[in-house]
Amino acid sequence: MQQRIDKQLVRERFSKALGSYREHAVVQQEMALVLADMICGAVPLRSFGKVFEVGAGTGSLTAAILDRCSVETYIANDLVAESRSHIVLEVSRLSPASFAFLSGDIETLEELPGQLDLVASNATLQWFSDLDGFFRKMACCLKPGGIFAFSTFTAGNMREIAAIEQTGLCYPDLSFLESLAGRYFEKIASKEEHIRIAFDSPGEVLRHIRKTGVNGVVRRAWTKGRYQQFLHRYREAYSCENGVYLTYRPVYGCFRKPLS
Repeated sequence: MQQRIDKQLVRERFSKALGSYREHAVVQQEMALVLADMICGAVPLRSFGKVFEVGAGTGSLTAAILDRCSVETYIANDLVAESRSHIVLEVSRLSPASFAFLSGDIETLEELPGQLDLVASNATLQWFSDLDGFFRKMACCLKPGGIFAFSTFTAGNMREIAAIEQTGLCYPDLSFLESLAGRYFEKIASKEEHIRIAFDSPGEVLRHIRKTGVNGVVRRAWTKGRYQQFLHRYREAYSCENGVYLTYRPVYGCFRKPLS
């Protein structure tokens, strides 16, 4: 499964949202906690020599892993170079023995760390063009017996926006992700969730999306007419007792690289 992603646009939108992401990305932060607990369930000793986090952002998963686990070397990657300062705050507070930050698009980076005990990625895979290529690359980086854990989103995520705007990411379903990962790993656990968040108005939905940087799908200006039409259609179709709602569909997977 491949899709065309404008990585420059993704970088621009997430870079602008760095300062507001933690406050507004409540679903992604909860996903980080769920994923970290899933990792701990796979490795009861909670001890890792070398960890590589892909798409570390502002450090929600970084903090969740380091809060729960003993880590010797923590390597974080993000498309947005400015993310480093946010990750450093978490790392300095939780103090693994060593830390490194690797800036750039994980799909095109040629120099990647090897002999990894854990590869983890929270709410990032939906921005990849070639999931199979990414899974294969991570399998090469992991030690035999190493853990590969991720969260992302599945079909129906932000379906309200997609229905009105007729645009959005191509979200894979969980069975497809399991099948793809199964080419390189053994499944330990997986799950999916359905989360509905209420907002006071459709305008607040758009603000939420902008403040979390997840509007990096297409370059399209908001005219006054388009904006008013969006507000009307959203309120008409997706009203609830507390205003209007937006749907998130997180999925999680935890896998192990075979010993042989």
